[in-house]
Amino acid sequence: MQIYNTLTRKKEKFAPLQKGSVHMYACGPTVYFYAHIGNLRTYISQDVLRRALEHEGYKVKHVVNLTDVGHLASDADTGDDKIRTESEKERKSMREITDFYSKKFIGDIRELNILSPDMMPKPSEHIADILSLIKKLDGKRYLYKVGGDAGGMYYDTSRFKGYGALTGMNFEKLQTAIISGYRVERPEGIRNPTDFAVWRFADPSMKEFVWDSEYGRGFPGWHIECSAMSMKYLGEHFDIHCGGVDHIPIHHTNEIAQSEAATGEKFVNYWVHMEFMQVDRRKMSKSFRNIYTLEDLEKKGHSALGYRYFTFGVHYRKLLNFTFEKLKKSEDELSGIYAFLQKVAEVAEQGSGSADPEFGKLVDDAKQEFFKAIADDLNVPVALAKMHSLINDSSTRLAAGKMAAEDAKKLIAAFTDFDSVLGLEFAKYASRSGIDSAIEGLIAEREKARKGREFKRADEIRTRLLHEFGIALEDTPKGVRWYRVGSKKAPA
Repeated sequence: MQIYNTLTRKKEKFAPLQKGSVHMYACGPTVYFYAHIGNLRTYISQDVLRRALEHEGYKVKHVVNLTDVGHLASDADTGDDKIRTESEKERKSMREITDFYSKKFIGDIRELNILSPDMMPKPSEHIADILSLIKKLDGKRYLYKVGGDAGGMYYDTSRFKGYGALTGMNFEKLQTAIISGYRVERPEGIRNPTDFAVWRFADPSMKEFVWDSEYGRGFPGWHIECSAMSMKYLGEHFDIHCGGVDHIPIHHTNEIAQSEAATGEKFVNYWVHMEFMQVDRRKMSKSFRNIYTLEDLEKKGHSALGYRYFTFGVHYRKLLNFTFEKLKKSEDELSGIYAFLQKVAEVAEQGSGSADPEFGKLVDDAKQEFFKAIADDLNVPVALAKMHSLINDSSTRLAAGKMAAEDAKKLIAAFTDFDSVLGLEFAKYASRSGIDSAIEGLIAEREKARKGREFKRADEIRTRLLHEFGIALEDTPKGVRWYRVGSKKAPA
């Protein structure tokens, strides 16, 4: 399996530190607001990576943190704590804010069929681990104290050899890039533009999410949290660290600096970063009113798995442009796959005849090409093209009545294998199990309306079946056929 490593800027053959086992960390959300669909694309891509590794036979230990303190308004380490600001805005405690948005995020990833991480640690519950790491850095003279409004214990980035390697820039160029990129004045007392706080002193008015320490009453910086928690659960040197491309110049660069300074060894072997998403070719921004959550999509009649499938249209390292038209097209494609699988399942359950060696080879070749693409740095778009080619060839046989039951079973097994990586619930739809009486009644009512030339009523029932029950209808010369294509919420 080949993975693109941001640190080396090339695809590398994946080799874990421990045979048969992979330790993987991903920067989770700062739980002060809802995750938007661009954020969720990142977690879908990371889920595909985990699934691909597990398909290769690895046992994956997957940790995703939930940042509940210390992430300031600017990723350049300035401004106010995002959660404290939201707490004041909503007039709720910080704990109420973080609990609410943590549950919302967990609900989103569950709807998207993202495998649950083994652990989802929170910084507020790991203060002792964070302070222990800070003490190591202080003992090695990497820290200095800054007073005033930006008061805290800061990491001196000039002392770490190779600082900024993840960005491809040397120390001097990175200083300039940080200043010009964020256009902020660094507070007085900070030695280098790239220096960052590992512990911030608390204002006397702060009552929540502040802790006493030998460095003073305060709270941890954002970067130190991920280092402390990832090393606690995965070891001081582990296999894979994931995140969005926005984490490369600051957050992940700082994680490397402080982790390797503390331990004296390499922190992570493979750095995997996911590209941004645009909406209608524009950056997602509140000013453009184009930031959407999963709930927003569902209110407009779209499904979570439809969105998951939509994200597969572009490689995870390429910019993805979201439009509702493209989402609708992806959902229609996915519904078509579900309907196809049910047609195959019917043959598998009721068909006869001998297996066709030629068709069996076609299926085996498609599987080989599919997983070859997945192993090539998760090239899902190419893998899907191979899968759709198999659908087209199989549909021709189905239409001609030339598919034997054994061939159908082999085909379903192949799609189940594909889905171990795609996570689109193919097995759930590869069945012609019966429908309940309420759905049967609606289908009969629609047929009656059609025969009575009440076409508006017939269309209303068809729409209701799709949105309320996830049932699509196909009118054929032999009568109406129904297919499960995934439930969708009715548009608001």
